Amino acid sequence: MTPPEKSRKTAAVKMPKTSNTSKAPRKSAAQSEAAKSNVVDMEMSTGANSHMGLRLWLRLLTTTNLVQAELRRRLRTEFDTTLPRFDLMAQLERHPEGLRMTELSRRMMVTGGNVTGITDQLEKEGLVVRDADPADRRASAVRLTPEGRALFDRMAVAHEQWVVEMLGGLSLDEKSKMHDRLGKLKQHLRDSLEG
Repeated sequence: MTPPEKSRKTAAVKMPKTSNTSKAPRKSAAQSEAAKSNVVDMEMSTGANSHMGLRLWLRLLTTTNLVQAELRRRLRTEFDTTLPRFDLMAQLERHPEGLRMTELSRRMMVTGGNVTGITDQLEKEGLVVRDADPADRRASAVRLTPEGRALFDRMAVAHEQWVVEMLGGLSLDEKSKMHDRLGKLKQHLRDSLEG
């Protein structure tokens, strides 16, 4: 490393220490930057000559990963929770009567062990309850408690605002066209993979 390169690196490291600006915006920007840097840009592995289908898939994957990383960060910061906990509560919110653990696992596309661990935590916090199934004593249905529903309602409002904000760089027309095109792709995949 040449001396000018070394001094530039040192200066870059020292800059945050010498600045007297407000810490809250810097922390938020630093956290956002950290979240972005933790997401691997899958598109970097393709070249200009790569098949467009592959390039599109990697763009979709990278975009999804960027959004998920930011949602995870905001859920942790604002609600001290995780995306899997939010997802489980979202499934239960749609089914006030409750869902069996196997159904939760299927809907969340995770193992039963993962669902059990998350459910155990939420139950200890009083956010969900397990009800025995009268038809099968080995099975139980999980449902939100009133406290769990109130918390989820607050998180869902924030989650929606965050997603709207993150996709704010696109016009309504652009979002509508992209939604339609992705719907067409989704239907094609279902038809070709299930048929």
